[in-house]
Parts: sequence; structure tokens; C-alpha cells
Amino acid sequence: MSFLSYFSVSPDKPMLTDEQEIKQKYNRLRWSVFLSATFGYGMYYVCRLSLNVIKKPIVDAGVLSETELGIIGSALFVTYAVGKFANGFLADRSNIRRFLSVGIFISALINLFLGFTTSFYVFVALWAVNGWMQSMGAAPCVVGLSRWFSEKERGTFYGLWSSSHNIGEALTFIFTAWIVSFAGWQWGFKGAGLIGLIGFFIFAFFMRDTPGSYGLPPIAQYKGDVPKTAHVSMDKAAIAKAQRDTLRNPAIWMLALSAAFMYISRYAVNSWGIFYLEADKGYTNIEASSIVSISSVCGIIGTMSCGWISDKFFNGRRNLPALIFGIMNVIGLVLFLFGPKDNVVVDSIAMIIFGLAIGALICFLGGLMATDIASKLASGAALGIVGVASYAGAAIQDLVSGLTIEKSKVVVDGVTQYDFSFVSWFWIGAAILSVICALTVWNAKHNE
Repeated sequence: MSFLSYFSVSPDKPMLTDEQEIKQKYNRLRWSVFLSATFGYGMYYVCRLSLNVIKKPIVDAGVLSETELGIIGSALFVTYAVGKFANGFLADRSNIRRFLSVGIFISALINLFLGFTTSFYVFVALWAVNGWMQSMGAAPCVVGLSRWFSEKERGTFYGLWSSSHNIGEALTFIFTAWIVSFAGWQWGFKGAGLIGLIGFFIFAFFMRDTPGSYGLPPIAQYKGDVPKTAHVSMDKAAIAKAQRDTLRNPAIWMLALSAAFMYISRYAVNSWGIFYLEADKGYTNIEASSIVSISSVCGIIGTMSCGWISDKFFNGRRNLPALIFGIMNVIGLVLFLFGPKDNVVVDSIAMIIFGLAIGALICFLGGLMATDIASKLASGAALGIVGVASYAGAAIQDLVSGLTIEKSKVVVDGVTQYDFSFVSWFWIGAAILSVICALTVWNAKHNE
């Protein structure tokens, strides 16, 4: 078996004819796909965010500087952005179970290895490779949802699946911070690697490729979106045409730009929020991680409800709820960055607002609005376009933030002090620009 054939879509099996058997099998396998995508991708995130929790301990230990951490973080985002674009197109044509399993397995091994090194150059190289492995996660999950869930269910299940981001974040900010506080920063990577291996087994044993590979009809026929006698094309020419149309759609590129600015604000907190709370507000690592984890927990509520709300109350339109959550994102950041110091209540409220907003925006701007507009055959491509822009924004954020934070550092009477004024306005300005860009696609035509 060649390398490429290993990742190719599973061949169809003879179609089942017994209606009851089809129903039972579809119900069982659909839940297997959904649950493995949700919890497995959450563990992808643990292997991506491990570095963010231990930045301050690494700086305090004299292992890496703030600028070096910014370069390392940016290296992941650059390869992740390129990889998400490329793998988005490949995922439409791939065996998603194998795709997902390989990505998280190598990512877990990288995290385990980083727990045994202090070399800046090794960090940069391996964290860049980790970015590519991480890019093998989201698009196959979205393709899986498109293959196993109908158009009418898309918003609800996409929103529920998007909670995987927040599950992974909460697990990282709580578990990783706890293990680092007791065993040192190296175990932040080792612990993440072990969780990643659990994710590998979830994908390997519970993810499924296509309905046809189990003798089931395409989801559009099964759910009655098209007549049962209709031909649902999955050939390469149809997929290629749908992907070309997606690339030429200006609305998708504007959504991608909006997502890029949103990801600057998102990773401002994810990448530097704990560092900021420790350095500017005097919290311990566990205290800072606990406060930031509030945003992840609230993000679960935002992601799980936003798709259903837009389907139920806005007739599948995402523009108005996206605007509301975009404004909430700005408010949450302002309160977090310019609220009073030594006030856990205010910081917690800021993270509640921010978490609800970002959770919903990851769902809307991070993919759902683009997949609504694009053809179902190009769901991975649409996600790839949004993904490359999103993580280009995240890469710029990490690099600019790291450089700016280090340049603002001064030592007074042996105590290191930081001025976060400039970087705070950089983060907030990006959140505002995200709202403006999203407004430009208010009347974009949705795919039927």
C-alpha cells in the first residue's frame, strides 16, 4: 500500500437494502463520528496549547525569553496556517479516520520529546512540525460532519462539535497548570503528550470515514434532502469544481479576514492571558490559569448553543448573532485588560463575556458561515481558506506580542515590570476590525 493510497477515501461497500438495518447502523455510526470528533479534537488542542500555560515558568527559569517564546509560538501558527489550507483541500478526498489518527499521534510524540529539551532551536523546529500535525485535525472533523449529518442539522452539530476547542482549552489550563505547579514545566509537555495518545486511540477506534464504506446511502438521501433515486456525486471532478468555486468566492475571503482578526484577539488571551495575569496582576500560575480557564468553560456554552440558536431563531442566518458576539468579544477584552487589579470578580466576569463570545465566533467565523456559503463538496476547502487566514493572524499576534512584551520590560530594584498598554490596544483593535469585516458579508448568499 502506497503512502497516498493509505490516506485515500475508503471504497464503498454494497448498498444495504433493509431500512431498519440502515437506520440502526446510521444512528450508531453517526454518534460514533460526532463524539470521537468532539472529544478527540479536544485532545488535539491540549497538544497545541501546552506551551501557553508554562510561558512564565520557562521565562522565570531562564530557559527562553519572551521574544523566543513569541517566535516559537509563531512558528506553530505559520505551519498550522499553511497546513490547514492544504489539508482542508486534502480532507475532502481523504480517509478522515487515518488522517486524524496520524496527526494527533505525531503531535503527542512531539510534546513528549519537548519535555526533555531546553534548546531554543529544537523548540522552534519541533513546534513548527507540531503546527502541521495540528492542521490535520479540524478539516477532517468538519468533513466528517458533512458526510454524516444533513444540511438541516449542520448548524446544531457544528456548534456542538466546536465545543471541542473549549474542552481542550479547559483541560489544558486546568490539568497542565496543576501538573506544572507540582512537577515543573517539563511535565506540562509530557502530560499533554499522554493526553494526545488517548486522543489517538479515540480516533483510531471510533472515527468513521464515509457512509458508503459501510454500505449506507449518502446522508442527503438518507435524510431526504434529495430524492432517494437521485445521484449524489462524490467524484473528483465535482469536488474539484466545488473547490474552485469556493476559492473564487469573495465572501469567503472576507470571512477569512474577519476570522484572522478574531484569532488575534482569541490567541491574545490563549497565548498570553496567563502570562499577563501573572506579570501585570500578580496572580500565581494556578490562579491565572484558573481565571483563563473560565473563558474556556463558558466557551463550551457559547459553541454548543450558538449553532442551534441561529438555526432555531434566525432561520439558519448567522450574521446578527455573529455581530452580537463580536461586540461582546470587544467588551470582554477591554474589561480584562483595563479592569481594576486585584479583583478576581471583575477578571472572572471579563472571562465569562470573552469566553461566550469567542466560543460562538469560533463556530461562526471559524468555519460555519463559510461552509454555509460553500458547496457541501468543498467543506474542507472552505475551512482551509478560513483556517489559513485565521492562523496567519494568530502567528502575527504571537510574534508581535512576544516582541512588544519583552521591549516593554524593565527591571526596578531587582523586580521585573511590564507595560502592556501597547499590546492591549493591538489585541482590542483586532477584535474591532473583525466585527467590521464580518459586516461586509451581511447579505452573502448561503448555499442551499
